[in-house]
Amino acid sequence: MLIITLPCANPIARNLLKVIRAIKGTRDIVPPASATWNRVEAVARRVFASYNYQEIRTPIFEETVLFARGVGEETDIVSKEMYTWEDKDGTSLTLRPENTASVIRAFIEHRMDQIPGPKKLYYMGPMFRRERPQKGRYRQFYQIGAEVIGSESPATDAEVIEMVVAILTECGVEGLHLIINSVGCPNCRPGFNAALKEQLQPMKASLCENCQRRAETNPLRVLDCKVPADQPYIEKLPSILDYLCPVCAKHFVAVREFLDDRGITYEVRPRLVRGLDYYTRTTFEITHGGLGAQSSVMGGGRYDGLAEMLGSKVASPGMGFSIGEDRLVMIVEETMAAQPLSLDLYIAPMGDDAMRHAGVLARDLRRAGVSVEVGEGKLKRLMEWANKAGARNTLILGDNEINAGTYALKDMASGEQRSLSREELVRNLTSKN
Repeated sequence: MLIITLPCANPIARNLLKVIRAIKGTRDIVPPASATWNRVEAVARRVFASYNYQEIRTPIFEETVLFARGVGEETDIVSKEMYTWEDKDGTSLTLRPENTASVIRAFIEHRMDQIPGPKKLYYMGPMFRRERPQKGRYRQFYQIGAEVIGSESPATDAEVIEMVVAILTECGVEGLHLIINSVGCPNCRPGFNAALKEQLQPMKASLCENCQRRAETNPLRVLDCKVPADQPYIEKLPSILDYLCPVCAKHFVAVREFLDDRGITYEVRPRLVRGLDYYTRTTFEITHGGLGAQSSVMGGGRYDGLAEMLGSKVASPGMGFSIGEDRLVMIVEETMAAQPLSLDLYIAPMGDDAMRHAGVLARDLRRAGVSVEVGEGKLKRLMEWANKAGARNTLILGDNEINAGTYALKDMASGEQRSLSREELVRNLTSKN
């Protein structure tokens, strides 16, 4: 019999036959990589707690106007990279490209600006920007960040930087390079912008297309350009440190003194401006050589005036940062030895009665804080699975062990095997956790 297979004419049905994969610029985080993510986040939470920060969780989408007003309409993020759509009621919504604006919006909405004293908040979660995917950079990416709202003290700036260094150091990252600068304030920045604009005019035609536009609309953004061919021109531009007003200059000196007191080394780089319009005074960045061209692990700075720009009736100066968690995890994976899996016990039951007994035993051990996996199948295969699971101990459970009330516990590293009562088994396993 002749069977002829015709191509499917229905495009929907044809697409259903294709293997569906993650969208470009996104990815799945699967074991064992997810364990590294959990370790990094656990370190961050522990450090945040030691500095008296509390967690805030904001929605992953907001009204578009929040980012246009807060981040800046002339920034690449707002003009080119945001995922924006119109809701059914006509409201323009955007997946958050960063979280500081959202935190400040929540700070105002929940009247936290009415409560005296600085507020220390941290967050972890996904952000979204339609950038060209490359090493350590994704369209759905993750950030660990923190904000201090309600203090303009240079001591706050130094403490925030110290906290970032503590997180990265406790994650086991070495070879970090801290870069700091001051971008002034609304009083001194206009003079610097005017000087930039004047000096950019004769060289504007030689710059990249983006910088030609920025030279007219937002000259400060030219300093944030990463195009290699533009760097010789950028190096000839004036230094913002020469244009700081006395108040900003004094603030920046104090920040450096506080960092010196803490033994934190840094480089002052006058071209560091960061890519967001809301920054004032202190800006900083930490880089790592293991990331190649995209060497920045995190960035942050002060944003006095952002809360008022977004509607707060109370002056609420702020200082914060965000760590690129994707990049941090990449560094941790490349620089740290692989961590062993944390399975305490693998039980290999022999027969139906042993399986029932193993279920109750595993429940009791788990309640005592022991991680347990119960296998099912032939002994040889179960022992192979125990090895692959990285189990520290195995327990072969059969009728003889059940009747005798003893358990043969094998240490997988040393090969030592001991016969233990139930109480001794629990005590032995829990004492090592």
